[in-house]
Parts: sequence; C-alpha cells; structure tokens
Amino acid sequence: MSRFLLVSLGGAIGSGARYLVSSGAQAWLGSAFPVGTLVVNVLGSFLICAIMHLALSANLIGADVRLFLTTGVLGGFTTFSAFGHETLQFARGGSFLLAMLYVAATLVLGLAAGLAGDAVARLLAG
Repeated sequence: MSRFLLVSLGGAIGSGARYLVSSGAQAWLGSAFPVGTLVVNVLGSFLICAIMHLALSANLIGADVRLFLTTGVLGGFTTFSAFGHETLQFARGGSFLLAMLYVAATLVLGLAAGLAGDAVARLLAG
C-alpha cells in the first residue's frame, strides 16, 4: 500500500477516535472547560512518544507502520487547531485566566505525557 494511503487511512481512524474520545470526555467531565481537546492532546503526546521510541530506538515498529500510526492515526487524532480556537474563545470572552490555564495545562500535561509514553516504551521494549 502506498504511504499516502497509509497516512490517509490512519488519519480517518484518528479523526474518528478523536471525536469519540473528545465527546466522551466532555460528556463525562462537563463542558465548562475544553477537557475533551485536552485529553486528546495529552493522550496523543503519550502515544506518539511511546510509538517513536518503539520504532526508532527499540526497532520494534517498521517505517510504514510508524508512518501509519504517527502521521496518520495520531495526526488525525490530536487537534492543535481546536486548541487554538478554544483558547481564543476564552480570551474573547474575557476569561484570560482560563485561557492561560488551558495553554499551561496543554503544554505541561502534553510534555509530561510524552515523557511518560517514552518511559513506558523503554520499560516494555528496552
């Protein structure tokens, strides 16, 4: 299968997964804060770092599967554009503290999840 098709198929799967995870998190935790997008981006950070370690350091994932999972699935799953929109909505509504909290939470939790994903992959694969 061509790499373009791998990325396209992965993107479709990732976009569908983003919808399910994001809407599920919002339904479960409420809509006062864009927790759905935050959950998706943090989970995506964890997964991409774990997958990249398994692919590049442990050599357990081949190039085509890595492309499918990272550029395709996780490219469709994570959503920086929604993050930007939601942050601006807070700022436009005068909720500057919430806007900054959301930016900080996304950055800190995303990086922490990336570190955790890498650490878990190292424990599992060496």
